[in-house]
Amino acid sequence: MILLIAGLALWAGVHFIPSLAVPFREQLISRFGEMGYKAIFAILVISSIVAMVFGWRSIDPIAVYVLPEWSRPVTTLLVLATFILFSAAHSATNIKRIIRHPQLTGLVLWGVGHLLSNGDNRSLILFGALAGWAIAEIILINKREGAYVKPEVAPIKSELIMLAKGLVMFAVFLFVHPYIAGMPVIS
Repeated sequence: MILLIAGLALWAGVHFIPSLAVPFREQLISRFGEMGYKAIFAILVISSIVAMVFGWRSIDPIAVYVLPEWSRPVTTLLVLATFILFSAAHSATNIKRIIRHPQLTGLVLWGVGHLLSNGDNRSLILFGALAGWAIAEIILINKREGAYVKPEVAPIKSELIMLAKGLVMFAVFLFVHPYIAGMPVIS
């Protein structure tokens, strides 16, 4: 449990630096340069993910609530939407005209979906914390950046490319999920 919580704390702490610790961020950039700061950030984020995966897998799950029968297909749809939103975050797309933070919104959907399909203690901690962190991050970024300026209308070609990338990411996820989480998505 400690490793999982440490991974979550490291994830949140590193990601909150740009919003909550701007002077500290500037000190790091001044000391290590922009690329050095990004390298440190990346190493810490990867370390947090490794800690979360190994921490989650090391905990014997204890059931907290009973799952509804419809939860697995709903979770699959929410995770598919997550990958489309992740793709939209890094593309010129009209989704950004509706959703200011597609990647963070996708992470909230991912967390909620997993809470629908995993009613155990370790899942409540992992997925609940990450969904809660994403909501907090959206609020902090909105406060830091001010009023939302919608991007220009994107062409349909851009939408189709974004959708294709999201579908490919989802397909890769279906393949690797058993190796990361220890359980297949579709059984």
